[in-house]
Amino acid sequence: MKIEIRKLEKRDNRKDFRSGEIEIDRFFIKFAGQNQFKHKIGKTYVAVDVETQTIVGYVTVSVSSMNIDSLEIEELKKLPNYPLPIVRIARLGVDEHFQAKGIGKKLVQKILYLALEIEALVGCVGIFVDAKDSAVPFYEKYAFVVAPVIDGELEVKPAQILMYLSMKTIHKLLK
Repeated sequence: MKIEIRKLEKRDNRKDFRSGEIEIDRFFIKFAGQNQFKHKIGKTYVAVDVETQTIVGYVTVSVSSMNIDSLEIEELKKLPNYPLPIVRIARLGVDEHFQAKGIGKKLVQKILYLALEIEALVGCVGIFVDAKDSAVPFYEKYAFVVAPVIDGELEVKPAQILMYLSMKTIHKLLK
């Protein structure tokens, strides 16, 4: 199976996507298109089987900012104490029929390259993701680290874990 990673298109069939995580599926089916085409507040990249055009995975990203004074990340402590530009992974999901086949890895790689582009165009200190407990090992495989929150942690249940990947690390990974 040959996979292509590209931006979500209006004509794409999202309704048959099933990752096994209801919130991941609901977001992709109901909100990814609205956020990208109507509100323009995020972009969704899809992993598509080239032959069948079946969507086998997706990742939604947006630009954001992060106050470093609320985090314990040593390399960011050297930067100015005001909101710093970041790339945020909003959602990532792989269809249950295609899990454990490297689709998630390809989607993460796409976002690493996207972060390099954003850094060159407007500036960026890294990538952040609010990971579920079960997703932490997945992100750790790609050098994301838990970003200890000092202040402003949300009381969301189940709690999500803020993870961070610095531009310095991204440059090393992509060399």
